[in-house]
Amino acid sequence: MRVRVPANARHWAAFEHRTAPLLDRIAFMRRMLRFAGVAGILVAGSLLLGILGYHFICGLAWIDSLLNASMILTGMGPVNEIVSTAGKLFSSAYALFSGVAFLTIVAVLLSPLAHRILHRLHLEMQDEGAGKER
Repeated sequence: MRVRVPANARHWAAFEHRTAPLLDRIAFMRRMLRFAGVAGILVAGSLLLGILGYHFICGLAWIDSLLNASMILTGMGPVNEIVSTAGKLFSSAYALFSGVAFLTIVAVLLSPLAHRILHRLHLEMQDEGAGKER
């Protein structure tokens, strides 16, 4: 079943159509800030998940949990040695999750910029095509 969205409804992540003009700089900056906010929420949620897991599953102190979660999330690697089997399983799962989360967060952060570049190139190609027809 498809849900119908009214034509005038705007989604927070909606990009302009390929035939629409390029957004002005202020609107583009607002879009970048909105996507940066979403990326920040994803980072905070991922970090919170790691902190809670390292604290309750691995038995690390809060500050050590923060350090390990931060290091794993940024791809640096673990700091403290994990000795329990449950802790090792969590650490492994969190490392895999962190790799995917990092790529997702970067994609969310850079998608408005990538869209703007592709949109500008498309508009330039349309202008060149229109000039040849005349």
